[in-house]
Formats: sequence, structure tokens, C-alpha cells
Amino acid sequence: MSERLHRPRIERALGLPRSNRRIATATAGVGLAALVGYDLTQRKHAILRNFPVIGHLRYLLEEVGPELRQYIVTSNDEELPFSRNQRSWIYQSSKQVIDTIGYGSDNQMEHTAGYLIIKQAEFPYPPPADGRPGTAPDHTIPCGKVLGAATGRRLAFRPASIVNVSGMSYGALSGPAVEALNRGVALAGCLQNTGEGGLSDHHCHGGELVFQIGTGYFGCRDDDGQFSLSALQETIARAPVRALEVKLSQGAKPGVGGHLPGAKVTPEVARIRGVAVGEDVTSPPMHSAFNGADELLDFVTMLGDATGLPVGIKSAVGQGAFWVELAELMAAGDRGVDHITIDGGEGGTGAAPLAFADHVGMPFKLAFTSVYREFATRGVADQVVWIGSGKLGLPESALFALAMGCDMVSVGREAMLSIGCIQAQRCHTGRCPTGVATQNAWLTRGLDPATKSVRAANYLVSMRKQMLALARTCGHPHPSLITPDEIEFLTDEFSSKSAREHFGYAAEWAAPGAERRAGLEKLMG
Repeated sequence: MSERLHRPRIERALGLPRSNRRIATATAGVGLAALVGYDLTQRKHAILRNFPVIGHLRYLLEEVGPELRQYIVTSNDEELPFSRNQRSWIYQSSKQVIDTIGYGSDNQMEHTAGYLIIKQAEFPYPPPADGRPGTAPDHTIPCGKVLGAATGRRLAFRPASIVNVSGMSYGALSGPAVEALNRGVALAGCLQNTGEGGLSDHHCHGGELVFQIGTGYFGCRDDDGQFSLSALQETIARAPVRALEVKLSQGAKPGVGGHLPGAKVTPEVARIRGVAVGEDVTSPPMHSAFNGADELLDFVTMLGDATGLPVGIKSAVGQGAFWVELAELMAAGDRGVDHITIDGGEGGTGAAPLAFADHVGMPFKLAFTSVYREFATRGVADQVVWIGSGKLGLPESALFALAMGCDMVSVGREAMLSIGCIQAQRCHTGRCPTGVATQNAWLTRGLDPATKSVRAANYLVSMRKQMLALARTCGHPHPSLITPDEIEFLTDEFSSKSAREHFGYAAEWAAPGAERRAGLEKLMG
């Protein structure tokens, strides 16, 4: 009785008759069901597809995030490994929305030792004429060197883009993520590195590839897990592979080999890699096909002769004896690697022991410059196409790499961010909420390759656009013409040093001569 008497009082207080209340409840239910249906079927946002309704909270928090951080949590530049400002630029570029800021920089430049400054010219280089390389919509910037020319490879070529996608294996990334990146590099005119996990069907959607040969020889191994040339030739015949890369190590976990948790080893992954379903896959820490710099060059020469493709290596940098020996062997004979990717210790990975991720492998600035010095001292630096890797997916970082001698940069986590990664840092668990770094069928269904490929392409094109704008600000038509003298590092004493002085480069190193400058000016029209 009391409940029957009490309910009308509440309804009267709310001003809602019982019939209207039921209508309102039904309407809310229909609206909620419609929202769930929309979230599950739309293809623009993986978070909403995987987590209908509650996923909208993420976008709400993203909207008010700057205000919350400003007064309660962190600043725009405190989050790691990529700050909110950095992630926002990648997201904005991939979606082609406004990527500028207001009210000036919030960095404390003069109080930050090691802060990078790009020294602009008083008279910048004029913008390119319509239809020339570097203009909209593609902002094409070809590599300044021909890959494979120094060794006379039969299939030598000039890479069409100085920004390409780094090695990220299928297995570590989901099939839709690999497909989105492959479609994206096809749209942007870039190269995609397969990573050491082999060549999958997801890599075959129009994008050109660099096939990576890791210590596990996935995609090029025999029944005993040893390298097989015939298996390699069979694999690369299935797709547009333009170059080969022998991975010695990677920046985030040098010396331990690749690691794929068993949760990610699906039947398809197992088939491509030739391993058991559901079991952890750990690559050996070193190659069995060769040992030492001399045997490495023999292996590289054999691969180049057999396939005609340019062949290079990828490695983190620790002890320097190997690089000295490699440079001396190249200076003394007719063998050589066509390209060298130096991966900084700040590079990313799906799974690594904390001590290795934090303390093994030199950071990129020290790693690259130490290796480049060895080759430049012996006069063979120009015989190599140098590629930088390890958190270089932002324009100013990539420009620094080119100023110090790199010819191209490879981007990994930044490319992941462009297709929906939210830096959840769950790559090693198999539970990536956006479907990028997982093999969970429910989570991967949220990532639509058709939509995300366009975003990946937009990001890659935006990188080129910004790098070219920075180069022209310094008075050059191509980013490879930037010199170490045009990069300055602030110190903690209200002074600064040029990159050339800071890293001990001789006057002629990484500084293009008149002939190369003329060639790059012609290349850019």
C-alpha cells in the first residue's frame, strides 16, 4: 500500500504521469539500442566498434583532457613514450584536420638541456611549382640516393619516399593492421618493411615491401629452422618485394631476439612462421647462417647475386668493434651492404624485458652518429643508403636524422598511432583495445583497413609535407641537404652547440657537395 501511495508522489514531483514515464523509458531504450547498433556497424572508430556506448567516454575524456591535465594531472609534454602533443599531431594529420596550435609553444626551451633547434635561413627556399615533387596532394620527396647503385644490384632503384614504415610483423600486429598499413603505403607511395615474422596475405594489398630476414628465418627457413635460399625466393616471388633487410638486432631489445607471446600465435600466424599454434615464439639472439662481419658480407653478397635485390642490415648499436670491422672490410674490397638501418634504443616493441628496453642499446642520436663516423672516416659513408629508426616519426626528429647523414627514416609506433593505436601499452598481452596489436577476433574486427589505410597515408604524406617545409625554411629544396650546422642543441648554461660540434663531425661529413646539391635540385624540379 505504501509503495502505491508513494509512487504517484514521485511522479507528481517530476511532473511525469506514469504513461509518459513509460514512454520516456522506452524511448531511451530504443535510443540506446540504436546507438549500440550504430557503434557495432560503423567503421571509423575501432574503440566504438569494440566497446559500444562506453567507448564514447574515451572521446569525451579526450575533449576535456587538456583541461584536466592542466589543473590536475600532467602537461601536454609529460606523457611517455609519446606526449599528448605528439600523439595529437599524428592523429590530426591522419584525419586531415587542423594540426596547428595557438598561443605559442608550452615548452621551456631555455631550461631544457639538449633541446633541438632548427636554424632557419633569412631567405627561405621558394615553394615548388605546381606539378613538381613536393607539391600537394602527395608531397613526394624521393630518396637522395639510388638504393643498390654502389654495388651494382640488378634491381637497384630510387625509393620514392624518404619516410617509410618500419618492420612490424604480422603476429605482433593484427591482420587488419598490417593490411591497413600496406594499403596506406600504396596510397602514399612508400615502402613497408614486413618485420621478421614473414610475408603474409595481409602484406599483399598493393604496397611495396622490404622483406626482413630475422634470426628465426620466418618465411625463408627449412624444416629444421635454418635459412633456405629457395624458400626465400619462393616467398618474395609472391609480392612486390623491392629490397631485403637482414636484421641483426632491434633497438628495444638488442641481444634477445624477437618474442611473440603464445596468445598471438593463431593457426594463420603459425602457418606463416612454421611454428606451433598457441606457443611462445622466441627468435634466437643471433644468426646461424653467418657469424661476424666478414661472413655477413658473404651472406649479403650471396643474397644480392641470387635475387638481384638491394640488401642491407638493421641493428641496434652497442659495442663498436663490429662497425669498425664492417667499415674497414667495405673500404678494402668489392663487397658491401646497400643500406644500413640504425635503430635507437628508444625504439618500440610489442614485448621486451624491462631491463633491455630501458638500458640495452644506445639511443638513436648517439648510435647513428657513432656508426656514421666510422664509415665517413674510411670514405665509404656515401656508398650506403642510411636509414634512421627509433622514435623518428615526427618532422623535427626525422629532419635531425637526415642532417646527420640519414637518407630515409622508418616509422613504427607513429604509424600504429595513425591507424588507431591509443598508446594503451598492452601490446604484450594480446588485449590491445583498438585491434592494432592483437590477434583477438573480437578486437580486430573493430579495425577497418579501408578507413585506416587512408589515415596511414595521410600521416605519411603529412610527415613529408612538414619535413619539406622545414627544409625550405632552412633554404634547401630537399631535406637531405640539411647539414649538421643547421641543427643546434641548447645547453643548461644558456648557450648552445651545433650538431656538428656536439657529435664530432668533420666539416665535409653529411654536407652535400655542389654536385649532389645540383642533383637533388634537379630531382625536386
